[in-house]
Amino acid sequence: MSATTAASAAYIVAGLLFVLSLAGLSRHETAKAGNAYGIAGMAIALVATIGLAWRNGDALAVGLIVVAMALGAAIGIWRARIVEMTGMPELIALLHSFVGLAAVLVGWNGYLSVEGAPAGEAEELGLPVGIHSAEVAIGVFIGAVTFTGSIVAFLKLSGRIRSNPLVLPGKNALNVGALAVFVGLTVVFVVSPGLGVLSALTVLALALGWHLVASIGGGDMPVVVSMLNSYSGWAAAASGFLLDNDLLIITGALVGSSGAYLSYIMCQAMNRSFLSVIAGGFGNEGSTTAAAVEGEHTEVTAEEVAQLLRDADSVVITPGYGMAVAHAQNAVADLTRTLTDKGVEVRFGIHPVAGRLPGHMNVLLAEAKVPYDVVLEMDEINDDLAKTSVVLVIGANDTVNPAAAEDPGSPIAGMPVLHVWEAEHVVVFKRSMSTGYAGVQNPLFFRENTRMLFGDARERVEDILRAL
Repeated sequence: MSATTAASAAYIVAGLLFVLSLAGLSRHETAKAGNAYGIAGMAIALVATIGLAWRNGDALAVGLIVVAMALGAAIGIWRARIVEMTGMPELIALLHSFVGLAAVLVGWNGYLSVEGAPAGEAEELGLPVGIHSAEVAIGVFIGAVTFTGSIVAFLKLSGRIRSNPLVLPGKNALNVGALAVFVGLTVVFVVSPGLGVLSALTVLALALGWHLVASIGGGDMPVVVSMLNSYSGWAAAASGFLLDNDLLIITGALVGSSGAYLSYIMCQAMNRSFLSVIAGGFGNEGSTTAAAVEGEHTEVTAEEVAQLLRDADSVVITPGYGMAVAHAQNAVADLTRTLTDKGVEVRFGIHPVAGRLPGHMNVLLAEAKVPYDVVLEMDEINDDLAKTSVVLVIGANDTVNPAAAEDPGSPIAGMPVLHVWEAEHVVVFKRSMSTGYAGVQNPLFFRENTRMLFGDARERVEDILRAL
């Protein structure tokens, strides 16, 4: 068996393992196995790539691959060990930028190796230059959009820049115009490849990626993360065509299509269209103070909340990003076990975009050993909230905002939310009366059946446990 045939067979096995990985990651119970399949697939792919280079007698390539793997592994292990769960969304966004940058570099290398090579060299290699030029242009464009878009997402999610959307005059026209110019530049580049045309295309794509994500408001950032995941997949697939690498094409298509489908599911859950997210998103109108909503809030103590829980028949906990920030998941899990032992039915209501990453809350609760069968999605729990004794809103804001259902003029109007206000009692754990990530004030805080418990969520839950 030739080295190329062996590598191709290994790539097929790796591709199948990646498919199994995605299937496993789709459910809590099989997520660990899915992760293991993905690791195994990548290990096989790396070994096959090194083996192919070695069999071809390219010692320099083998050395460079090993050095790159060692550096990547060292950095990856270091980041994985120190990153907090609250930092996962921005870390993932940053990792997407690396994929985009790699696609740009592969595209430019492809141009310099073929179109920019001495006359006749491409023909000697048997390469159809016109098709190759189109692959270069498309790969560079997708990669550059992914690169700068991911950088902006990282800056927003990490709080380095404001989450409010950038609103330029005629922003939609700018985006459409940029796409039209891209098509024109691609045609020109295919007809007459040149360094100037490719440079202009790269700059255009970098600017478009920046503007696309900068124009999206904070409420839509979880969708943006999955959208950029999809972009990074298509960028990898484009690199696969340029490098004639079947595994990159397969892997990129898997990541791109699964990311796109996840974005679609999240948009459906938010009653949004994908195009409306790209065009702007939530968060461009909200107030930053409680004065935006008339009324007074009512404070409560941990001891009073404990008494409410003692008298309750059923409790629903709706977590949000604030729970992750406070590292309160373990205390919440202890509270769940304590109440269950006292005969109180405890369940969790998870909004599809709770946190700043798809599945963020589910991962936190699984980490704290909360049983999967009491962790329910929004659609599964919403009808039961009106029959619930107490709802504990721990660090959530936009996902429990009644304005989405009751105020047509709200920036988040139409977004499906957890109807926690229908419960007999609502306790909101919050540090202050500030708005959520979408920048929209929450009328829930001023409802008659709502009580505000201020402070660090983990400390307040621990106070409640002591009182119980």
